Amino acid sequence: MAKPNFQYEKRQKELAKKKKQEEKRLKKLAAKAAGEPEAAEGQPPAAEETKPGS
Repeated sequence: MAKPNFQYEKRQKELAKKKKQEEKRLKKLAAKAAGEPEAAEGQPPAAEETKPGS
């Protein structure tokens, strides 16, 4: 039985992580260039919050 190559697996994981970070950086850069506020991404507007028990 062949033993697993952990160094190869780790390297592939690191490369995938770097690629994802780079894509995220480019997305933020494009949003900033388009004039969109990056802080609003992924956050719901405060007006839609409801109080529990109402």
